[in-house]
Parts: sequence; structure tokens; C-alpha cells
Amino acid sequence: MEPLFLTPYFRPKIWGGRKLKDIFNYDIPDGKVGEAWIISGYKADASTVTEGPLKGKSLREVYLEHPELFGNPKTKEFPLLVKFLDANDNLSVQVHPDDDYARKVENDSGKTESWYVLQADPDAYIIYGHHAKSREELAEMIHKGEWDKLLRKVPVKAGDFFYVPAGTIHALTKGCLVIETQQSSDVTYRLYDYDRVDQKSGKKRELHTQKSIDVTTVPHVDPKLDVHTEKDQDAEIKTLVEPPVSPHFYLWQIDLDGTWKTGLNGHPYLLVSVIKGEGKLEADGKEYELKMGTNFIVPNEMKNFTFTGKMRIVMSAPGEE
Repeated sequence: MEPLFLTPYFRPKIWGGRKLKDIFNYDIPDGKVGEAWIISGYKADASTVTEGPLKGKSLREVYLEHPELFGNPKTKEFPLLVKFLDANDNLSVQVHPDDDYARKVENDSGKTESWYVLQADPDAYIIYGHHAKSREELAEMIHKGEWDKLLRKVPVKAGDFFYVPAGTIHALTKGCLVIETQQSSDVTYRLYDYDRVDQKSGKKRELHTQKSIDVTTVPHVDPKLDVHTEKDQDAEIKTLVEPPVSPHFYLWQIDLDGTWKTGLNGHPYLLVSVIKGEGKLEADGKEYELKMGTNFIVPNEMKNFTFTGKMRIVMSAPGEE
């Protein structure tokens, strides 16, 4: 009946910075750290349970050994992955395959993802989509290196949300801090990397040009989202994306100022990250302190629970696949 509180798995990145320590007070490694995998069951890069009877186990182990905590799911691997990303420099321009292509070519899941912008510098933008009208034009512009002509730049600010289906050319750029909710996959095709040289190897990072051309959706079309808000007790619940637009996950932003008694509401389990403020979670007669940067899973056995405090939460649940 206890929530599964998790310690992140951290990834150094050439484009990373130190905001994950400065903002969330995480104990990150030295150097440039770009990613905190805050709720992850992905292979060796899984988050670790921090307290309770399962303390010390990875989320992947818990998912495999205790399927009852997740509603006895059909999927063999934990299906979602939530990250904080600190873009202290531009990320490579990339694209991800869908499930069919990824399973056939990479023996992995595809990767549809989403970004909720936590912070953004005044001039920050993202790469989101492209201007090619056909796959032939896409290939031609890529091979000629016509990046300014090809890539679509979109200004961003804190609170913006972007759904990034597989097949979408995309990149965060310098000055963006986001929480990313995605399918549990690490299949990434790097299309362009600003001709950067990796300091360790002394070489440019590998590009995946043909695979990128193969999987990119042409022409680019922004997904039609039905973002809507409802009030429930002292909580304001904004639905950011849900099936059928997003077959892989539901995603909500919850602003709480007071008390919110709720439950799983038909979902097998919930993934929760506190991105602002602080409060408490009460379940089965126990209270748990919540602060900015706290991440946990509400398991299947916790049917009813109560949030109190003044905080903003990003919450997700697996899709109905």
C-alpha cells in the first residue's frame, strides 16, 4: 500500500549543465549532466526505490517481480519513462522511429515523447518539425546541409507543452529545462549535431542520416491536441494529452492549493513528479512529505489517497494499448 518513491538515474551529456543540482538539489555527478531519468524502468538505466520494503531495488526489478503493483500488465517491460532535461547547450537534431520500425530494425520499442517546459531563457526555442514537402525534398535538403531552410524553429516559454510523436524531427536548444514523458525507449536517430566534436573520442558524434530520412513523417503536421482544464476540489487539472491522440500515455498538469482527495480513476497506476512547491501525500493512514523534485509511482493497490499543500504536479498513466 506504499507509494514507490524513486531516486533518479543521471546521464552526463555534452550539452548538459548543473541545473538538476541547482534547482532540484539532486546529488548529480561532476561535469555536464543533461538528464535525470526520474521514473525509469529502462534496462540498466532504471530509477531506484528509495524507501519501504522494496528499498534498493530498481524499478525494472519491481515491475518484473511484483506485477500486482502495476495491475498485472501485459507488457513485459515498464512502458513509460519520465526525465528532467537540462539543455545548457543545443541538443542534436534527431528523430525517433515508431514501434513497427524500432522492433524490426532495433529490437526495441519506438519512441513517442512529450515536453513540458519548466524554464526557458527569454530567447529560447525548440526545433519542432520541418519544411520539406516530400521525402525526396527532405533527403535533398539534408544531404546539402540546408538546415536553416529545413528545420522549423518554435519559440518557447515556461508552461508550454509539446507532444512529439515518433517521426517528428525535434531538438531542445540552449536555455530549456523540461520534463519529458515518453515511451520507455532509447532509440534515437541523430540527424544533425552542429559538427561538434566529442572531447573524449576527439571525433564527431555518429549521425544516422538514412534511418532519419526513412522514419521522418513527411510533410510535418502538428498534432491536434485537446488540452482542457477542470476543477476538482482544490485542484485544477489540465489534461495535456490522452488517447486516442496519444496511444501510449495520458498526461496531466495538476495545480493544487489546498486538498485533493482522489484515486486511480480506472488507471492501473500513476507516475507523479512534483515540479513546483511542496505538500503531502496521505494514503492508508500514512503521510509522505512531497517537495519539488520528488518522484514516485502510485501502485495499483492504493485505490484512494489525498494530496495536500500548494504545488504543481505532472502526472501520467500508461495508455490503453
